[in-house]
Amino acid sequence: MRKSYNIEVDCANCANKMEEAAAKTAGVKAVTVNFMTLKMNVEFEEGSDEKAVMQEVLKNCKKVEDDCEIYL
Repeated sequence: MRKSYNIEVDCANCANKMEEAAAKTAGVKAVTVNFMTLKMNVEFEEGSDEKAVMQEVLKNCKKVEDDCEIYL
């Protein structure tokens, strides 16, 4: 399943850090972060709980960019 989320991030470099952190999260098959549109597109692994996965994605993103936000 794929889902799109609105995000808030300060710069393109920060968006890249978010993308890398999200990609390393269990349950995420693929992810792209677009700084220009402030969107994160996530493809989840089969059978994963999207809400639980996104909570972990948010935690991992906050570790690398503490002032970012993902609107779940």
